[in-house]
Amino acid sequence: MAFNRELIQNISRLARIGMSDEKLANLAPELTTIIDWVEQLSEVNTDEVEPMNNVTNIPLPQRIDKVSDGGCSEDIIKNAPDQIDDYFTVPKVVE
Repeated sequence: MAFNRELIQNISRLARIGMSDEKLANLAPELTTIIDWVEQLSEVNTDEVEPMNNVTNIPLPQRIDKVSDGGCSEDIIKNAPDQIDDYFTVPKVVE
């Protein structure tokens, strides 16, 4: 795929990136080279390669999913302007 000045200018306008004429002229061949290199990857045979989501097989540490109210519900409900039992009360919004 070949990039020209007009295409780069259009992309920069869509991305809201200001580009000088000098940068536009230099960027077109660079992007063409990068895209050509990426297109070479399609020539690699990946039929026997399993998809992966991580380059290592090290599992990520995970915390125990334990439900907790924090043990301070009394302190929290004290901040409520109005309450009923252990619940905040709010004005009715929908009629």
